[in-house]
Amino acid sequence: MRTGEGSAAGTAIQSVLINHRDTEAQSGKELLGDRTFSAFSCPCGERQWLIWQVIDSAFPTGGFAHSSGLEAAWQYGEIRGRRELLSFVEASLEQLGHAGLPFVMAAFDAPERLAEFDKLCDAFTSNHVANRASRAQGRAFLTAVERIFPERRPPARVNGNTLQQPAGSETGAPTPFAHFAPTFGACLRLLLISRETTSRMFFFSHLRSVLSAGVRLNIVGPMEAQVMQQQAAVKAEEVLTRCESLTLNELAQTSPLLDLWQGAQDRLYSRLFQS
Repeated sequence: MRTGEGSAAGTAIQSVLINHRDTEAQSGKELLGDRTFSAFSCPCGERQWLIWQVIDSAFPTGGFAHSSGLEAAWQYGEIRGRRELLSFVEASLEQLGHAGLPFVMAAFDAPERLAEFDKLCDAFTSNHVANRASRAQGRAFLTAVERIFPERRPPARVNGNTLQQPAGSETGAPTPFAHFAPTFGACLRLLLISRETTSRMFFFSHLRSVLSAGVRLNIVGPMEAQVMQQQAAVKAEEVLTRCESLTLNELAQTSPLLDLWQGAQDRLYSRLFQS
């Protein structure tokens, strides 16, 4: 077991992520992707408000505590200005599409298999800093969804079966890792957000967080960061289009330098971000 793991997320992950309404017993069904779910009496307009709330920077996911390796790259002199930052952002989006998006889509398509995807994500994310950040953000997102949307919480069953969690702690309690990518996909599926919107929300949140880190590190100013975000949207859409159909068998780390920089975060003499 890695340090920092415990049973605190166990109750939450069972009550929020592993369940959905029995579609045969509900009215007002809605087609989302390839599956049909109850609309939970959630009109289209209300769902738009929900989307904006979840992607708002005020939504407490803990993402702004992490720079995705940008701070280490900046301190080591690899990022000196706008050009290098834009290159970093594009490489980061490419890696997100190959190493993160498949987990989001897999958990969205089969939320009842979340524990399996979560365990695979923990094994795949071998960088200890990236792993720690993923678990911290996933648990924060999970807690936020559970507390902010309690009326949307489904019953504690999936097709009549209890979800099997990863190995327990010393006390025998379930200790899911709650990595951010699979947690994000499963949560948004259960909040009745469409598959296409879920993938774009995942990319948008990452892009916004990296550029926000660039502003706080004083690499660029806030206005310039917004210009870069608008420009990077073209790259984000291109990566998303190429990677949205990738399976978990096609997972890949496409930017080894980003992985090295993020792993060096703990060795920085002084730092602004946790990871």
